[in-house]
Amino acid sequence: MAFNLFGQPSAPAQNTTSPTPATPSAPQNPPTPTSTPSPSAKHLAVNTSVQDIIAPSAIDIDFSNIKIDDVYIRTLFVTGYPRYVSANWLAPLVNFNHSLDIAMYIYPSDSKDTLDQLRRRIAEMEAEINTDIERGRIPQAATEAALEDAKSLQEQLVKGAERFFQYSLYISISAESIKELNTISAQIQSMLASLLIIGKTATLTMEDAFKTTLPYCKDRLMITRNMDTTALSTTFPFTSSELSDNQGILYGVNAHNDSLVIFDRYSLENANMLVLATSGAGKSYGVKLEILRSLMFDTQIIILDPENEYEMITKAVGGNYISFAATSPHKINPFQIAKPQESSEDEMGYKYLFLMSLLKIMMGEMAPMEEATMNRALVLAYRQKGITDDPTTHTLEAPRMEDLYRALIGMEEQTSKVLAARLERFVMGSTKGIFDQQSNVNIDAPVTVFTLRDLADEIRPIVMFMILDFVWTQVRKDLRKRMLIVDEAWYLMRYEDSAKILQGFVKRARKYYLGVTVISQNVDDFLSSPYGKAIITNSALKLLLKQSSAAINQISEVFFLSQGERQHLLAANVGEGIFFAGQNHVAIKIISSPDEHALATSKPSEILEKRQQSLATK
Repeated sequence: MAFNLFGQPSAPAQNTTSPTPATPSAPQNPPTPTSTPSPSAKHLAVNTSVQDIIAPSAIDIDFSNIKIDDVYIRTLFVTGYPRYVSANWLAPLVNFNHSLDIAMYIYPSDSKDTLDQLRRRIAEMEAEINTDIERGRIPQAATEAALEDAKSLQEQLVKGAERFFQYSLYISISAESIKELNTISAQIQSMLASLLIIGKTATLTMEDAFKTTLPYCKDRLMITRNMDTTALSTTFPFTSSELSDNQGILYGVNAHNDSLVIFDRYSLENANMLVLATSGAGKSYGVKLEILRSLMFDTQIIILDPENEYEMITKAVGGNYISFAATSPHKINPFQIAKPQESSEDEMGYKYLFLMSLLKIMMGEMAPMEEATMNRALVLAYRQKGITDDPTTHTLEAPRMEDLYRALIGMEEQTSKVLAARLERFVMGSTKGIFDQQSNVNIDAPVTVFTLRDLADEIRPIVMFMILDFVWTQVRKDLRKRMLIVDEAWYLMRYEDSAKILQGFVKRARKYYLGVTVISQNVDDFLSSPYGKAIITNSALKLLLKQSSAAINQISEVFFLSQGERQHLLAANVGEGIFFAGQNHVAIKIISSPDEHALATSKPSEILEKRQQSLATK
């Protein structure tokens, strides 16, 4: 049987016009296309209601679920609650990573009737305990706990400090298949059980249970639990509208209530942050403000800057500005070994794996035979310098890219000659001088910026990859509070090997007191890659600024955004978006002081005006 939205049978419309007996008449012309509709058509048009228009085509009601068109729905009701609760105790349910319809019903109770019921219940429990004692049995612990709670509540009600309510909680889950529905239902019940909440399926009453969670406020099940005012206040589900900590730095202003968004990223399970937005939405601007404010807390900042955006900040704070190019004096040797102190890691094994990944980015994919030949050449290059797996040899001068090239030339296999030819342009070609020199860079300054503006686009991912390895080596050697910022990370996400290294970097950073900030304007690079999704999962902080209409659907699916949040990101102004911290998130507007703005801005017009003012004063 087909049902409309409110469960009433849809009866077929009937023509109530009485038939008229046929009578002889003169011949008439046939009706024209503009003739008046028949009485039955008029009747059908008049009888069509709003319910008929919005109702689904069919509803299939089963024992434990409802199927509306192609969507399966199951409703759970809560029967057991924990004895003690704290504020925001329902946050795991409200923030569950699936679309849920949660209905809460609150019924005020008359204090006099409640006190009479409490008095009777207290008398019953006291009698039960006294009977157990007289018979030499130990009273039930649950009864003693319930008696203590009842007496405390009675005292508060008599004083007028509390009021009494009945509370109901229902959860409707939707899915595209019955298998997915069962999986999500089991996950929710397991999550509720971890909160000491007992949730059960509304078997055989699924229709009434589903209607209970529809937004017209009618509880058809009436499965209630008594609560006082204090306990009831903790069920308020929207505590994430406030996001302010007692310590940390200012990220912006809460767009909901103009409160300050202050947070310490190192207080979360990890200190990583992901920033996604379109070009010009304020990504780098917000990160620059975080850099300036983090310096007050003795945080060392390391930045990979492909577009020379952090030069003014670096010079203003006395940082170290390192430029990479063939003619630049700054060099990093990817073969260099710097064994971390008190580490049991296989340093040579890690170095071989890193160099193989780097060479694949430089030279392209290798066949299995080529990989084996390249591995032998790497081992040979190190041994020619006297470096083996023995840690005591790691202090010797490391080989350079030219040494690997010569090792390939000296091998007899034909494969080695092909590999040497592919490597030659990095040793003797236009990029000579970038990859074949010993390292002379340090990151001891408060801010160290590696700028890649003078490099060709095809070389940038290679150099970024080398810098990441160099920074990782230094981070493991000397433990201190640090922040690594990888701007325009889509350069690395284009290659599997570099994306894999960045993912591992994000996963392991917590052990070394490091927070990694990954910035990108190409959302597809993250959402279409398993490594990108792992980076999102392992970033406790996320900042979403203005998004393009082409990417908003993927963003909404990954971050479980509501329709209002989608529209907010599509219509956001510069510096406006959504800030995620752990399980909470708020709409944020990034603000700065005039002095901060002068250092953080990247608008060409403002930079040009500042330069002209500086020249005028000289």
